[in-house]
Formats: sequence, C-alpha cells, structure tokens
Amino acid sequence: MAFFNPKNCKAFLAPIFLLGFFISGLQLTGAQSVGVCNGRNGDNLPADGEVIDLYKSNGIRRMRIYEPYRSTLDALKGSNIELIIGILNKDLQSLTDATAATNWVQDNIKNYSSDVKFKYIAVGNEVHPDYAEAQYVQPAMQSILNAIKTAGLQDQIKVSTSIDTTLLGTSFPPSAGAFSDSASSFITPIINFLASNGAPLLINVYPYFSYTNNPSQISLPYALFTSPSVVVTDGNLGYQNLFDAMLDAHYSALEKAGVPNLAIVVSESGWPSEGGDAASADNAGTYYKNLINHVKGGTPKKQGQAIETYLFAMFDENLKGPQEIEKHFGLFLPNKQPKYQISSFG
Repeated sequence: MAFFNPKNCKAFLAPIFLLGFFISGLQLTGAQSVGVCNGRNGDNLPADGEVIDLYKSNGIRRMRIYEPYRSTLDALKGSNIELIIGILNKDLQSLTDATAATNWVQDNIKNYSSDVKFKYIAVGNEVHPDYAEAQYVQPAMQSILNAIKTAGLQDQIKVSTSIDTTLLGTSFPPSAGAFSDSASSFITPIINFLASNGAPLLINVYPYFSYTNNPSQISLPYALFTSPSVVVTDGNLGYQNLFDAMLDAHYSALEKAGVPNLAIVVSESGWPSEGGDAASADNAGTYYKNLINHVKGGTPKKQGQAIETYLFAMFDENLKGPQEIEKHFGLFLPNKQPKYQISSFG
C-alpha cells in the first residue's frame, strides 16, 4: 500500500462537488473481475484453512498473497481460487541468480501447480526508482520467467511486478499522464518486458490517499464514485470518478512509453474504516460497493473492458503501521465477522 506522494498533489485534481452518500450492502454477485488481497500482518488472524473457507463461502475466486506462505498454499489446494503470489522486495537481489530463481519456482510454484491455480507472480511490490532494490526488479523478473519456462508453466502463469501511482510525473488531465523523468529508466525495461511476454502491469490504486491529501481540490463524491455527473472533461472523455482518472492516466503514460496495448491489473484498492480523515465505515462501505460494481465496465479510455481488481484487504491487520490507518482496510474483522454487508458471489 502506498501513501499519496505530496509532490504529486496536482495529479488528480477535480472541482468540489458536495453530495450526500449512503452505505448499502456490497453486492459482489457476478463480479468476476474482483479478488481480495490476503495480508498476514496481524497476530489475531484466522488459520489459513478458515481463511480459504471464508473466501469460498463468499464466492471470492481470486486472492493476492505477498510471499509464498506454505500454509496458505497448502490450504489453497483444490480450492480453484486464482492466485497472485508475491516475492518480497528483500529477496529480489538473490533471485536475479538463475539457480536461486529455479529453486524458488520449484519450491513455491512447481510443487503446488497441479493443485493451486497460480495466475501471476508479483516480483516486488511498490519498489521506487530510488530504492536500492530498483536495479534488481527487471533482472529478477527475467530470472523467474526463465525458471517458469523451464518448469513448463509459461502458458499458465504471468510474471509481473506491482507499482504504486507515484511513478507518474504528470497525471492530470488523464490524457497527459506520463511517467516522471526519474522513473523512466526504472519502469521502461519493466514495461517492455511485460509487453514482450504478454503480461499485465500490476498497479496499486488508492483514490483515498489522493483525496485526503487534496480535499480542497478533490471532492469526496468524486473519490467515492458518488458524483452525479461528469467532474473532469478531458477531450471527448468525461470522468465521474477519481479511480478512472488515475487508471487512465497510467494508460496514457504507457502509450507515451511505447506500449499502448499493455494491460493493467489493479492489484490493490481500498478505503479504511477508521484511523484517519474520511476513514469511516460509511465511506469504506460506499467505496467498496461502488468499486465492485464499477470495474465490470472499464474506464472511459477502455470502455467495456472489465478491470481485474483486487480489494485491499480481507482482514484488518493489527500489526501494520506505522500509521494507525493501515490497520483498518479489512472487509472482515479478524474474528471473520464482516465489517460491511457483503453478499456472496453466488
């Protein structure tokens, strides 16, 4: 999860619209493009088997995990849940080595591949260009892909990485979206790798942080999908919500970088229920409900194309931090009770 970069505070500006909003049951039925991230930064979370049962009982068919927990992988066997499995940033350097990558794929993918439906491997999460790990992301992706090919799984599993929205230098209006000069040398080999191998770019998208860092210029209805009309007009496209504007700014950036057909998967998006400005159960419930319904239909630039999206997160995680707000993104409490009225996928 990335906090909004104040340096990009002009990124997603919109006029203020005041509008009442309401909370209602989260209708997940038929939302095939929606999964849920399964974080484990808590000391009171359910056992893995119970977690998988909760996914299944709510009809949640996609999961993201952040490292290869063996107990989670064991519990996923036979569940038919599609999985994004992560590689921690601290492991990127070691996995540029071919032997290490082969061993990682054997231990965590190949050994489970007959019973677990792996979809993507996220090689690193929210690595910034100035991080020490930045130089290892694309080489580690290549090593992991080579190992996947050796294992004969390249048609089943795509290799990618997950970024946040701070790599854009220009993002308003959405058509002007472009990666910053400082990010270009980092992201260019990554997106070229993805385009060459038919894999999507994973992006963590949080309108919440954009709104709370710019409440005088971004309206709450625009962030919550409750604006009654177009807020931002960009050429022949109109934007009623911030999520679309953020996503289309990235599509524009990819076009300018020479990969106009690269797909985007929203690997995290959520809204906290407490712990900070505009963090409430009402707002969070409204956001999740509207996001689930919205991603079935695509953005103004990609109309009619469902957006594969992963809600963050399954549970409140009491060990996350350092800010209190990070503990309150769960759809469920650790005791498995829903925080919102969630209908099953059916």
